[in-house]
Amino acid sequence: MRGVKIDFIIQDFEIEHNRDMVKLNSDWVIGNRENQRITMPPDGWAKLPEKVLQFGTGVLLRGLPDYFIDKANRQGVFNGRIVVVKSTANGRTDAFAEQDGLYTLHVKGIEGGGEKQETILVSAISRVLSAAQQWDEIMKVAAKPELEVVISNTTEVGIVLDEHDDLKAQPPRSFPGKLTAVLYSRFRHFNGDKSRGLVILPTELISNNGDKLKEIVLQLAEFHGLGADFMDWLKEANQFCDTLVDRIVPGKLPMAELEKVEEKLGYSDELAIMAEPFRLWAIAADHPEVARKLTFSQVDTGIAIAPDIWKFKELKLRLLNGSHTFSCGLAVLCGFTTVREAMQDADFSRYIKHLMEREIVPTIVGDKISEAEALDFATSVIDRFRNPFLDHQWLSIGLNYTSKMQMRNVALLEGYAQKQQPPTYMAMGFAAYLRFMRCKRSVDDTYRGNVGNGFYSINDEQAAYFESLWAKYDAETLVERVLNNQSLWHTNLSLIPGFASAVTGYLQDFLRAPALEVLRNSNPTA
Repeated sequence: MRGVKIDFIIQDFEIEHNRDMVKLNSDWVIGNRENQRITMPPDGWAKLPEKVLQFGTGVLLRGLPDYFIDKANRQGVFNGRIVVVKSTANGRTDAFAEQDGLYTLHVKGIEGGGEKQETILVSAISRVLSAAQQWDEIMKVAAKPELEVVISNTTEVGIVLDEHDDLKAQPPRSFPGKLTAVLYSRFRHFNGDKSRGLVILPTELISNNGDKLKEIVLQLAEFHGLGADFMDWLKEANQFCDTLVDRIVPGKLPMAELEKVEEKLGYSDELAIMAEPFRLWAIAADHPEVARKLTFSQVDTGIAIAPDIWKFKELKLRLLNGSHTFSCGLAVLCGFTTVREAMQDADFSRYIKHLMEREIVPTIVGDKISEAEALDFATSVIDRFRNPFLDHQWLSIGLNYTSKMQMRNVALLEGYAQKQQPPTYMAMGFAAYLRFMRCKRSVDDTYRGNVGNGFYSINDEQAAYFESLWAKYDAETLVERVLNNQSLWHTNLSLIPGFASAVTGYLQDFLRAPALEVLRNSNPTA
């Protein structure tokens, strides 16, 4: 059996490299047009008008929305660039200026069952402005007639109401305050012309992000007495769209790999990032103005504009997040550290595939999700899990394990229960979760579980509860108490026919034998 790795910390440090190498900028691009290793910017990219105002410089934005816009520009479709607003005081904007907004996107992973690697020089960003130091310039962008789109990713806590924000400050404190100030300035500049409204696309990972942002902007406009005409313009001339984004963008390449890549490409790039091939940007909209302005949606199947994006959320939540959560404990018990390591094991890989295709897919298929759509998404998830260039840690996936199990998988368990048979693969995953949560509190008040001769950290708000259960009860009683705990699940899981018995059986197996042996000897992997 593989040993479970004990928690460790890797020191993050800077290494000077390729000091004498030419830095990426527009001059380098002009002189290296024939470079076949790189997808190059389109001719005349630097002269494209600024159509997008983007709040945030993070890697997700640069690896997903900015990637789509860049791809459209290269196909002569959108023909617009992005002005990026850096809202925080951390970091600097110099790197973007030194590189003329250019950066390298390394796409690396599995797509359609085969390995894919692509190097793209993204030229969609025209400039990066500091909100703290260049607010006047940002206001000038707000007045541009070419401006059509606002994109944001200010983290989940960015879309919150700050009633005491000063909209006349330079800049306002909160992101909604900054956006309200931008919109009000635009409203005044164009005298309330309703043809000058914007499409606003928040990508923060909260439910109904567009509706939430619109609600806060309207509240700020009312609090600060910006007038009924402006309120009407906000509602009628602008489209605040709910969105869902999904792409793993780890950020910079490992230093050793980056040095090799830069030697091969012939330039250094402080802003280079990596992303997986999979990409999804679902945008909820039924107003014709949205499709008219977001022409970049035409160039990639990873963008979907639809009146309702519920199905995209459901597919991601159940097949990607849900399968992660069902399999996390099992992976750790089997001794796997990363997702890709686990997927290299034939039995574990087969378990994941069967979990999704035989139990999760049949559960979520219905009026809004077809079987073909669900199976296609499941196949893409398998590709993502197998990505040899990502080291996704199982213990990171296991953070707040219990709440994730409730949010992602209880609905699946209840949905499958309607078939009047216990879900075999879900039961094994749930049993592994219970075995994973067998823990003890350390002297530093943290909780640790153990398997074989190794220990692992448990970061879960229910750790003390599970420590108490494991100290008192045998497997059968523990399963009964956990499944009956409606404060955990908001329902009674013991009512699912045959589920308690199936979970108990697997839990007893995990207590008697190594998890890999249980996995290989159990019917789910046959």
